[in-house]
Amino acid sequence: MSWIKVIAYEEANKELKRIYDRVKGPNNNVDNVLLIHSLRPHTLVGHMALYKNVLHNSNNTLPKWYLEALGTYVSHLNQCDYCFEHHFEGFKRLLGDDSRADTFKEAVLKNTLSDFFSSKFYGGSRYAKKLTLNHTDITKEDIEGLREVGFTEGEILEVNQVVSYFNYVNRSVVGLGVDTQGDILGLSPNDSDDPNNWSHN
Repeated sequence: MSWIKVIAYEEANKELKRIYDRVKGPNNNVDNVLLIHSLRPHTLVGHMALYKNVLHNSNNTLPKWYLEALGTYVSHLNQCDYCFEHHFEGFKRLLGDDSRADTFKEAVLKNTLSDFFSSKFYGGSRYAKKLTLNHTDITKEDIEGLREVGFTEGEILEVNQVVSYFNYVNRSVVGLGVDTQGDILGLSPNDSDDPNNWSHN
């Protein structure tokens, strides 16, 4: 499931198992993207704190499905199949419309997101693409463009943080050869009101 050693739930020492117990899904399943931190558990704690607060915090005002959509799109741009598969399933669940979710997936693959999103949300996806593929070309005008299509200052920060997080995790996954073998696709922390609740379901 990766190119480096990982410690399974059943083999974890007391400290690592305590962390795994916070992130595990059904049947003690721990996603491979989290298992790769097992040799340095403190990095798993840091990863989960960032992930939960950036993507699954009730203080965000953008719809969670949109943040998941951005993560799915960034993962596609980075050719990270692992995160694309996981977060598309999460996006689909949040959207609650399988047909529309499949339309989104097709729009991502065909680079036709302008046909799927409103002008505001499409503007966010254009910023996501530029920050992912051409980050040194970002200028103040890009931020002004987000304001012009209707993003508030806080929403701009939400978009920036989600895109930045997915660039981090995509490189972690691709750089260590992580695959989805044994994972349950689409699980995520759902208690957005409690930043310390990392349980996956």
